[in-house]
Amino acid sequence: MHATTSDPLQHLADQLTLDGLLSAVTTTAGPWELVAHWTQGEFHHDVVLRVGPTEALPAPVLVVATNCNGGVKEVLAFEDVPDRWALWRWRCPDNAEFEGELGPIVGQARTAHWFDPCELLVHDARSELKPSCRSRQRGGGWVLRSDR
Repeated sequence: MHATTSDPLQHLADQLTLDGLLSAVTTTAGPWELVAHWTQGEFHHDVVLRVGPTEALPAPVLVVATNCNGGVKEVLAFEDVPDRWALWRWRCPDNAEFEGELGPIVGQARTAHWFDPCELLVHDARSELKPSCRSRQRGGGWVLRSDR
């Protein structure tokens, strides 16, 4: 369910592209810092941002989930930077390779690009990499083999 349009996280998510969202963060909350960029498989990115003290957003840490083309799928707000594997445990609680406790999610917004990210992690997940050139990532999804 989408939040109301007055929700600042939904406003950010509704930019639909990472570039548009970053511009909107700057306009809404001021400067931001890139804290982390995590990939899970070929098609999911988590961009972790810290914004300065502001009342314009519900919390100072944003996790922006995008597809491989920079299309925004989801924006999560936290008081502190979440643990990557705890975040994935929250997303896919049945995946035994993810562990950790996720701190409280202060806010959440989704877009039309969102779908269950666990679908990207199944053993026969779609890949643009040849089988001989890829290896399975922790929790699922494919990455370029490091020995190539």
